[in-house]
Amino acid sequence: MKFLFSNFCLVFLPALSLLGSAALASNGPAREIGSNSPIAEPYPPLHGGAFTGPAVPESPDPLQQFRWTAPEASDELQTYVLRPLSVTTDTPGAFSKFNSAATEACRVTVNGPGSIRFDFGVESAAWLEFDSPDLSGEVQMSISEFNQPPVPAAPGKTRTPARHGNTWRLELNNELYEGVRFGWIHVRRSDRPWHITAVRLVCQVHPVNYSGSFSCSDPMLTRIWYTGAYALKLNLLKGFMGAILMDRGDRLVWSGDAHVSQAAALVAFGNWDFIAKCIDRTAGKNNGTDDAISSYSLYWVLSLLEHYRYSGDATEVHKHLPNVLAKLDHGAGIYANPPITFYGWDERLGAGFENPDCPEARNAYRMLFIHTCRAFAEAAGTLGQPELRDRYMALAGKLAAQLRTDPRWCEPFGIFAAADALNAGFDLAPAEQATLDRQFANRVNRISFSPFNQYFLLYAMDRLGRHDNALTAVRDCWGGQIAYGGTTFFECYDPSWNAFLRKNDPLPNGQEGCTSLCHPWSSGATKWLTEEVLGIKPTAPGFATVDILPQLGSTLTRVSGGIPTPRGLVSAGFDLLSGRCQATIPAGVIGRVGIPKAGREIASVEINSHLAWDRTYHSIAGIESALETPDHLCFNGVASGHYAIRVNYSGHPRPAPEQPMDYPVAVLKTDAATHGDWGGKYGRDGYVLFSYDGAGKDRVQLPPYANSVTPLLAQPIRRDATWALNTNDRRAPAPGPSNATPRNACCTYAPLPGWPNMTLHLDVDVKTNTAYSMALYFLDWDNKGRQTTVQVRDLKTLDLIAPIQMVSDYVNGKYLVYRCDRPVRVRMDHVRGDNAVISGLFFDPAPAK
Repeated sequence: MKFLFSNFCLVFLPALSLLGSAALASNGPAREIGSNSPIAEPYPPLHGGAFTGPAVPESPDPLQQFRWTAPEASDELQTYVLRPLSVTTDTPGAFSKFNSAATEACRVTVNGPGSIRFDFGVESAAWLEFDSPDLSGEVQMSISEFNQPPVPAAPGKTRTPARHGNTWRLELNNELYEGVRFGWIHVRRSDRPWHITAVRLVCQVHPVNYSGSFSCSDPMLTRIWYTGAYALKLNLLKGFMGAILMDRGDRLVWSGDAHVSQAAALVAFGNWDFIAKCIDRTAGKNNGTDDAISSYSLYWVLSLLEHYRYSGDATEVHKHLPNVLAKLDHGAGIYANPPITFYGWDERLGAGFENPDCPEARNAYRMLFIHTCRAFAEAAGTLGQPELRDRYMALAGKLAAQLRTDPRWCEPFGIFAAADALNAGFDLAPAEQATLDRQFANRVNRISFSPFNQYFLLYAMDRLGRHDNALTAVRDCWGGQIAYGGTTFFECYDPSWNAFLRKNDPLPNGQEGCTSLCHPWSSGATKWLTEEVLGIKPTAPGFATVDILPQLGSTLTRVSGGIPTPRGLVSAGFDLLSGRCQATIPAGVIGRVGIPKAGREIASVEINSHLAWDRTYHSIAGIESALETPDHLCFNGVASGHYAIRVNYSGHPRPAPEQPMDYPVAVLKTDAATHGDWGGKYGRDGYVLFSYDGAGKDRVQLPPYANSVTPLLAQPIRRDATWALNTNDRRAPAPGPSNATPRNACCTYAPLPGWPNMTLHLDVDVKTNTAYSMALYFLDWDNKGRQTTVQVRDLKTLDLIAPIQMVSDYVNGKYLVYRCDRPVRVRMDHVRGDNAVISGLFFDPAPAK
């Protein structure tokens, strides 16, 4: 590629520091962090604006305060530079003054071989460079999103750097950039002492401003809003929203994934021209047109309609109308028997591409199709297309009526199909609503393994009135990622990971491949917090009318923020403790403003110093009427202007207690002392020794209550290995309960490298209502530093029924023991080392609870 710009100017950026136990990057006062790269870079240095925005301590974005004068979708990328926040080394004697690399006066002396690690504090779309006037020897460089160098499953992230004068740059691809939080210089050979005079990330950015804002009494929720926005910003590329994913080849627009990304961008940035370009780019190349990923065609239609709802750009819809009709007509054609190749990474949706053509994904697709038909029909009515409005509203009604010929139509639905049904806007009978509502009662299983799918679950909980549960889910899912140390949001995540992971440790990898820490389509919480907690959303295209109906639940006391619209900024703030509230509605907009009750009664309201309510509405200039609902006191027909509101509450809120993370299956213990001598300790009822008698030939003795134990891979081809035959090494599992020798050291394994070979699972089918103990034996025979996480799921529902466990340091063998009471699926995911392996499974009587 051509490197066009020589960077020489100084860049002023906010300082980066870590805050509290969540290790959050924060904006401090603007300061000079040093000069830009001295070599030619593909894009010019930061320009066309200044640091004039308000400081937001909760934002991880180093440029959060920077405001470009007039950013547009056609703008070229720009670059800025970050210095390391902290520096560590595994060989202190090899690097004198290594901490100086985090300062402007970098002067590191390299005395010999070793590695030095740089933490830049935040994930960035960037490339790593260092300067040296006298390098002597051999060096390599690495980057990672985690605090450890890349693993063999992620090849190509360690490489000899390219030299440009006195600068060494890690060039991993033609575009240079990757997702980077940590960087390394590995000195393989040093012929004599030499010096490092600067270390930096050169970060790329597409000009876009934080036109929206959010703040509330829970700092974590504020952090979540800005972290989602920052993840989106990192993925704004040259004319489209893609991904900075490492090791995935996803550096393109996925039409379905982009639905959530674009929705969040609408509230954070209001970059309607950029989103329109993304919609155009995926109109005819949909990553899911026809039967490839059927749901993505529908998400593309919903993205187009969302853009119209926010921007009021009817031209964009008219341009794509033939494409919309083709997609909807195709969906109608496959509705009865939809081919599903992917609906989400969650196990309950088929675990990505493992088993997607499952009842839950099919039911969810049908509900999504009805939702899309209704959404399009409503939009068509505002576009002067009454025939299309009537046609697709009738189609949605016909399909819903067909479902209801079976009064138990929604009983087979899991949580995802239930969410899509609720979001489709069904007018549910009480029994139907109760059936769907049951799916959301469990705190563990209302969290999806995919934050992308979690976005739709949040809106479903709102439709059920489960506002507190939705807030808890946001804290569990997105707040858990921040507590881990994330500064962007991940492709996949489970809250129980935090129990065994230290800050910024490598994350488990599963059916999605290597877990990425920066997925813009995982930023849906940003949109949801604006629309449902702050409560601002358009009710007519282009914000001709707007609702401001905050939902603070029982845990929040304050919320404020704003959202960009084509007519100007709509902003609002509500403080339940002081009773001081405000709303600003721009010219040409009519609003409905709801004062939240939050479990209390509203005694009186003053607006702009005039009495507006004392259980009776008193006429106020610019407001048509007032109406009390169970959750709000709503002022209707609110004209443009600023409204200062004073509320007098009576009574006290009643906090809604949240259930703990309860799991029906107990983790009894880990055992690193027994090694392969399982006889007399495990396997009293039966056992399976994987591949013990040859590849695919397990030594099996099942108890009467067990039907089968079946090892499976993401690609249903079993992989088995024999490390050693006829060995006396007691780490190898004994051939039977007498603990005799010689023994065989064998396993079934996930092959690696690459997707989808990061995981394997066992289906353990037992008779119903059977309690038993299950011990899993893990052996890292060849000492590859393996680390593996273990999930236990209900084999029928695929709900997670035990907290995920990490198994590590098992070169001498380690057992992980559970008390189970049902058929289960055991999934083992790779974390570190060569791959995930398992050598044995043992059945025993269940201990008393």
